[in-house]
Amino acid sequence: MNTLPGPSPFARTDAFIRTDDLLGGNFGSARTYELEKQYGNGKLMRLLEVLGAGGPFRALTPWELEDPAGHRVLNASGYAALPFGDNPPELNAFVRRILEDPQQMMFAQQSASEWRAALQANLVTLLARESNDHHDSRVFFSNSGAEAIEAAIKFAQAARPKAKYIINFTRAYHGKTLGALALTPNPNLQGPFKNILSPNVITLPFGDAEAVERTLRRVGAGKIMAVITEPILGEAGVRLPPPGFLKRLGEVCRQAGVLVIADEIQTGLGRSGHWFESVAQGLIPDIITLAKPLGGGMTAVGATIVRDEIYRPLLGSFETIKRHSNTFGGNTIAMAVGLKSLELLIDADAPARSRRLGELGLNRLKAMQARHPELLEEVRGAGLLFGMNFRPVLALPFKFQANLVSEATGALALKAFYRSGVLLNFSLNAARTMRLTPAMNMPEDVFDTLFTRVERTADAYPSSFKLVQRYGTPELLGLLKAAFLEK
Repeated sequence: MNTLPGPSPFARTDAFIRTDDLLGGNFGSARTYELEKQYGNGKLMRLLEVLGAGGPFRALTPWELEDPAGHRVLNASGYAALPFGDNPPELNAFVRRILEDPQQMMFAQQSASEWRAALQANLVTLLARESNDHHDSRVFFSNSGAEAIEAAIKFAQAARPKAKYIINFTRAYHGKTLGALALTPNPNLQGPFKNILSPNVITLPFGDAEAVERTLRRVGAGKIMAVITEPILGEAGVRLPPPGFLKRLGEVCRQAGVLVIADEIQTGLGRSGHWFESVAQGLIPDIITLAKPLGGGMTAVGATIVRDEIYRPLLGSFETIKRHSNTFGGNTIAMAVGLKSLELLIDADAPARSRRLGELGLNRLKAMQARHPELLEEVRGAGLLFGMNFRPVLALPFKFQANLVSEATGALALKAFYRSGVLLNFSLNAARTMRLTPAMNMPEDVFDTLFTRVERTADAYPSSFKLVQRYGTPELLGLLKAAFLEK
């Protein structure tokens, strides 16, 4: 007698969440947090839940979000990856045109792609125009900034196979995949992965070109494949280099025959006030990495632009063309969005607009810092990339305690500004620095309202200790429990 197996649990459609459940708008924030905490990064979700600043949000406009309680905030977060705000109508309509074309091939890996070809050509054309160099450079596409850095490492190593070291700088941030993490000198982020990180790295003080020159002489230029630098340290809290540093760095490396990689993932394509911040400061890199604004806030795009003579050792022959590839890098949607995003930035002259609005915003932050020195140690900015460095809410003598206080200061500041209607960015390498990275096309009246809210928040919390007082003991205990005590 044959016995049929019982029904598979996968046949029970009620055991799975359906797409219509979410599109119908009935999923609910409580359920969202419950599932996020159970199946995802629960610690982060718990912290955001306690702060009350983690959504889930609705985009009322590209610049204004609404949380489940109906609280509205202007979005100055997004880590520079929202050049046009969230779900921008023009880019949304363009993506619809692509999706509604039944003849579009969406996955063009082992074939030519007109979208990929066009974006490659436009990126090289833009870089060549700005630098008067790189006319014969090539582009490798990936899915993120970290992947763009990984590609840069491989291009540099293949071009200088006898070299074993890369020079990076203090407080740099280049990503969290293993190669990129090796170039990110943050012990907390490197954590248990330290022993398997590659390449070998020599970390020098950011802004010290003489230290680079001394190291090249001491170690030997032939043993150093590249120097990698952010033109402005973003995750370190918008740290600008000393005048002349980048230009001198390029001169030193060129004389020694050492490659220079410029990480323009956060600064590039207009955010800092220039198409390429490194080039504007007199450095002509051999390799440039891009990502955030290319995706337009709609998809993931990473790009590594490489001189032809550096590109060829890795991918320049039938023998080597398989040494680096990327399954989804260069897919049609990513390339089309990248092409349209770049087009919108060029048509709007994004760098000029970032410089003009950036000067207005930074002047207001400086005036605010002068009024409230007990709240803000320093403010910094370049174009539409701003940093506010808060004084610690408490002074504690031990380093471990100081680190906890720094984290708490950042969290309390984020909460205070959120309550006032502004959503800010944490900084991964500067816990007490909150960043503002508003959309590059934010209307001027919205931009003015954003900074008015920032000023009003500072006026309401004239010292860092006021962040603690105004937060309230029960809420503060809940924050400390969520952040540091709960498993």
